[in-house]
Amino acid sequence: MTFQLGSALLDACVLATLHKEDAYGYKLTQEVKVVMNVSESTLYPVLRRLMKEGYLETYDEQHLGRNRRYYRLTESGKIKYEEYVEEWKIFSLKIDKILKGEIRNEES
Repeated sequence: MTFQLGSALLDACVLATLHKEDAYGYKLTQEVKVVMNVSESTLYPVLRRLMKEGYLETYDEQHLGRNRRYYRLTESGKIKYEEYVEEWKIFSLKIDKILKGEIRNEES
């Protein structure tokens, strides 16, 4: 993708993915990769930060004899996700309008 995507958008994508269902790190990375170029080494610090901010929590489950750490949204994370959805609606409409030439500087 040509556009540089910021950390807020990465946060929004992580929260959106986890809004659908809980996920472990690798699966989460694969889902976010569909829209953003992100590696596991990039995603794990984001997950730690989102946990520190109170938006995510973890739990462990056994899978094929190994422990797998799952991430899920907290109530604060669900609220933050909804905020991102609303902000994205407004932002994407503005970008769409400017790309279509529908926004002009009135002083010109």
